[in-house]
Amino acid sequence: MEWTKYKQDIKNAATKISSAWAVKPTTCIVLGSGLSSLADSLEDTIEIPYSSIPGFPQVTVVGHEGILILGNLNNVPVILLKGRFHYYEGHPIETVVFPIRVMKELGIKLMILTNAAGGINKEMKPGDLMIIKDHIGLFCESPLRGENFDEYGPRFPDQSSVYDYKSALLHANDLKIPCFPGVYAYAKGPMYETPAEIRLFSHLGADAVGMSTVPEAIVASHGGMKVVGISCITNFAAGILDQPLSHAEVMEVGKLAANNMKNLIIRIVLDC
Repeated sequence: MEWTKYKQDIKNAATKISSAWAVKPTTCIVLGSGLSSLADSLEDTIEIPYSSIPGFPQVTVVGHEGILILGNLNNVPVILLKGRFHYYEGHPIETVVFPIRVMKELGIKLMILTNAAGGINKEMKPGDLMIIKDHIGLFCESPLRGENFDEYGPRFPDQSSVYDYKSALLHANDLKIPCFPGVYAYAKGPMYETPAEIRLFSHLGADAVGMSTVPEAIVASHGGMKVVGISCITNFAAGILDQPLSHAEVMEVGKLAANNMKNLIIRIVLDC
């Protein structure tokens, strides 16, 4: 990796985005699989395809459209990333977290990360939301590997409190949205986990599992951002039920739960 070029690409991408809108949002929302309907709630929008932003690769996963949207969510200016990059797509880890670096350059203070996840905790059912209180990222290649950008964060960042989750739980309860605090386990993908791997995650204390979010959360936290993570439980993880897993199911349940996700995110944004 040529770190000087990487750093310049971050600045070029930030310049491209900031030049499109005179407003300076401090909130960014990353949308996971099947959760893109939140974009319909934005007003006065400006859309920028990832293909026109320096350093942004193309997304290849169904349900991730690859568009950055600038707009107002209940009169609050936000940046919405409609589609994310995954390690399993073949991207280097520094590319996976590139948009988060760009958001830091743009002055984002609140990073809301959403995802579709497989439920391990049997108290949760498909369609429920889980507010991430911690993660297990042992299988995640460190997105901070390589040269440290001191202006973005320290070389050895503390990970004791990556996620700000208590206020999100209070908002969910107030809205009467089925929601649980939980630990999210990261798996590299793209294959779903085996039943044995799910049993391992369960023994480690994981409540849900997925293939994203953790690299982004690490980099956002490293950059001093407030991080809120919300998982939509779209299916039970492998071995919980005696049936195969499918991406189509993930997409369908994600769409059904999108309204609860939208209402919760709006409340979080208005509270900041």
